[in-house]
Formats: sequence, C-alpha cells, structure tokens
Amino acid sequence: MISRHMNDKQRILHCPSVFEDDDDDLAPFASLLLADYGASVLRVDRPNPLAHSSRLPRPTADLLTRRKTSIAVDLKSPGGLTLLESILGYVDVLLDPFRPGVLESLSLSAERLLEKNPRLIVARLTGFRRDGPYASMAGHDINYLAISGILSQLGRSEGPPYAPANILADFAGGGLMCAFGILLALFERTTSGKGQVVENNMVDGVSYLGSMMRYGRKTKLWDQPRGNNLLDGGCPWYDVYECKDGAYMAVGALEPQFFRQLVEGLGLPREDLLTQREDRASWPAMRALFKRRFLERTQKSWADVFAGTDACCTPVLEQQELEEAEYEQRLPFHLRSSPGLAVERDKAWASPGLVPGAEGMGTLDRWFGWKVGRDLKIIDGGLIKVDTARL
Repeated sequence: MISRHMNDKQRILHCPSVFEDDDDDLAPFASLLLADYGASVLRVDRPNPLAHSSRLPRPTADLLTRRKTSIAVDLKSPGGLTLLESILGYVDVLLDPFRPGVLESLSLSAERLLEKNPRLIVARLTGFRRDGPYASMAGHDINYLAISGILSQLGRSEGPPYAPANILADFAGGGLMCAFGILLALFERTTSGKGQVVENNMVDGVSYLGSMMRYGRKTKLWDQPRGNNLLDGGCPWYDVYECKDGAYMAVGALEPQFFRQLVEGLGLPREDLLTQREDRASWPAMRALFKRRFLERTQKSWADVFAGTDACCTPVLEQQELEEAEYEQRLPFHLRSSPGLAVERDKAWASPGLVPGAEGMGTLDRWFGWKVGRDLKIIDGGLIKVDTARL
C-alpha cells in the first residue's frame, strides 16, 4: 500500500497482494494502525479486468481496509514495474510482507531501493526468521507460536497446547511490532535524514511478547506444567466460570484484597478460603466450589453483584451484544495534541473491504499530480506509467 503519513508529507507503500499471498493479515494490520492515525494508505493489488473501471470487481478478502485506497498493477509486466519503481522513488515506507527473495526476484532489493530513495524505510515482515531452517517455509500464526515456544505454554492441562485464534503471532507479534518498528525508523530519520530496513518476523515478535512467561518458568509464577500455573488456567481465582444461563463470568482476583471481595460476593466462607488460597493442593476443591456457586445464578445477576466492586469479576460479553448495545469502538490510544481519526459507527462492526483499483488513481493524483491518459494507462486491468519524455 502507498500512504501519506500523519503530517501529510510521509508516504507508505504496501504490496500485500502482488502474488498469491493476498489473504495475508500482517501488513494490512500494520498499515491500518498508521492509517487510523493519519497515514494515507494505497494498496497494490493484482491486475483485474474490472479494476479502474466503472464496473469495479468484488472486494478482496482483506477486511483491514479502513481509510485505504487501491491500485491494480501487474508487477510481471515492464510497465507495471516501472510504475512501482516511480512511486518508490517518492514514498517513505515500503511494507514487504513476502518471504525472502520475492522482491529481489523483481529487481526490487532493499539495497537498490535505498540507493534510489535514501529516505525510504523498507519494512520487511515475515512469519519465520529470515535465516535458519524455516526461512523458506510457508506457515501461519499457529506455526510461529509453536516455533517460538509460546504455544507450549498455552492451553489447559488436560488437553494439547491451544492457539487463541491468530491474535498473538499474526497481529501482536507481527503487525503491531512492524508498525512500532516503522515508527522508530521514522523517528530516527528525523535525526539522520536517512531511511533503513526494518526486519520483523512473527517468531521473534511473539517470543518478545512472551518474555514474562519465559522468565516466569524460573519462578513460582510459571514453574508448573501447562495449565497448572497462576495465569494459565491452573488457579481457581483466575479463570472463567459458567453461569446458570450458559453465559460466563471472568475472575481475576489475584491480590488478597480483591480475592476477599470475590468470596464475599459469592457468599462463601471468607476466612477459610483466604487461608487456603496459597495452598495449591486446595485449588481443585476451591475451583469446584466456585463452579457450583456461579451455576446458581445468571450472568446478569452475578454482574449486578460485582458491579462497582474490586472483586475483579466481570461478565464475558459477546461481540453481538456489544454491537446491539452500540458500544463505541475506539482507537488503541489517544494523542491529545494530534488525535487519531475516530472509528466511524458504520465501520465499527463490519468492513466493506477494498475493491482492487478503488480510488487509487485519485491518491496518485493528490500525491504526484499523475492522471490517466497523460501519466498513466490502464492495460489488461492494471496501471502502467507512461514515459512522458517521449510524448
């Protein structure tokens, strides 16, 4: 994608769907973060017979398209490559989510790009490390979790390791870390005036996220097998319990003063439980007691009991009920002097996606003054750059 950044002077280029990996979630999330805080993002899609026409094709599978535009480009054609190289001479960031060697095969190595545009930041995002036995292999979030060692610490003791959807490696260890790396490179460039390569992979990203879990193995916090520790489902006062109506309550009463309020709200013998809580041998019986008690009332009833308390006991809300209640989706942080762009209500719960070629020519016009017919042509559903020197 190509984008202008917060101050309308920096531009970011991201090509998430040039080849077959058009369902990649990593770079789109990184560029979504930047777009929500003012970046103008342009995605580079494969050519499509309907792109850049009055009859646009269907949106791609990418759902993280808020505030982005698209151009369709055939990077296997000389004209398409010329267009991309022309853009790269002016943009600030190239987001490269492909396996090692893909851009090099297009003669777009980081070294060549930086030679032509010394201020360019090349953000390279892969799943596995760029070196080692997995470098050339395909993979997904669950594989990167597995290789990092983090997956071995997730899940209940009575079952296999369990991957929590694809949130950890793809989005937190991948997209979020990549966006952070880009911002660090942009900040450094204010001093040096030079761009650089930002290399990010999800194995290292999620491993870094799991630093506390890794260090915890050498302490009482996490020195037991999976599912038997304080924060991984082994502790009865840090778990989820079913209620009478089939809904759930989440309990996180780690500190003694919070645990005291929890057992008071549950109507259980406070002093006995306070005395037993550090004895791991008592945990199975305590869990069974909590389980029976939560099953006696509905979620709403328990939510009312614990509302306004410090028992660290809250209802597990479903996305559907939040949507029906018109819950306000907000950006992850608020900058008082330079706030991000609010999430519009009609885009808070569903994504319209992004059609290849949607509004991308308008973006090129705003950035460079390029226009179809004079600077650009559409050939076989893809844009190419016209050599104006020959006109």
